[in-house]
Amino acid sequence: MSRTATAAAPRGRKAQQGRSGSSAALRKPQRRPLTLGRVLTYAALTLGAVVVLFPVYFGFIGSFMGPADINAYPASLWPFNGFRAENFAGALDSIPLARQYLNSVVMAGLITLGQLVTSLMAAYALVFLKVRGKAFWFALFLCSMMVPAEAIIIPNYLTMSSAGLINTIPALVLPFLAHGFGIFLLRQAFMSFPLELWEAAKIDGAGHLRFLLSVLVPLSKPTLAALGIWSFLSAWNMYFWPLLVTQTPQMQTIQIGITQLRSADNFNAGLVLAGTVLAIIPTLLLVIFGQRFIVRGLTAGSIK
Repeated sequence: MSRTATAAAPRGRKAQQGRSGSSAALRKPQRRPLTLGRVLTYAALTLGAVVVLFPVYFGFIGSFMGPADINAYPASLWPFNGFRAENFAGALDSIPLARQYLNSVVMAGLITLGQLVTSLMAAYALVFLKVRGKAFWFALFLCSMMVPAEAIIIPNYLTMSSAGLINTIPALVLPFLAHGFGIFLLRQAFMSFPLELWEAAKIDGAGHLRFLLSVLVPLSKPTLAALGIWSFLSAWNMYFWPLLVTQTPQMQTIQIGITQLRSADNFNAGLVLAGTVLAIIPTLLLVIFGQRFIVRGLTAGSIK
């Protein structure tokens, strides 16, 4: 081996070590200096989190408090006299809360399923089918979102009453099986897909239904999840319509049942908080575990 090659070998190793060292240095995260602005930002975010989460915390803790703790002044933030599960048992015994809870689950589940199906069909037709006046129909769907819900409550009630559906599950569900927001959201998601997908599916012999279920639905899972979570939360929190079309406690929903726990003669805040905790558990679980789907679904059609 020549002296030139021998001398070049250490230089090559040193250069390689230098490159590896520089890449390691690049991979090492750089800590940003702690400035006054960052401290104020973190303090403001922490304060905002405390303000938002405090009612949730007090609701959960208050549901386990006895009258002595919950009526203390200043307010007690911990059940010093021991945790009491009697509030939940009392809430379940005072009204048919379990049946109302089931009614809410069935109502919200059917509305969510209906809005997913109708939104899928309508959005597919607006994007992949040759329909005359697509722009008009899409504008009509958008206009339906601008109509206040209070403006159509009387026509909906008269329709349910004339059909003999008052005080039934169909009366709770039927007026909400379709919504313009779901059609808009899925249409925007479908428009982000290239039309070559549909052409390739036709060459393979796939029809419209197979293409929708085998190609578009798997690709649109984040959007569908976001729409499903939004539909379920909206249906779960409905109050005025279930109050209007139900007549017996056995057909009412959990939101109405909570208000029945309040008694003017013998008001027990622990019972009300226990019922409220039971009502918000599904919504909290959906928000906690479905947050990433909501963000991904709402931004799915923003970038082509």
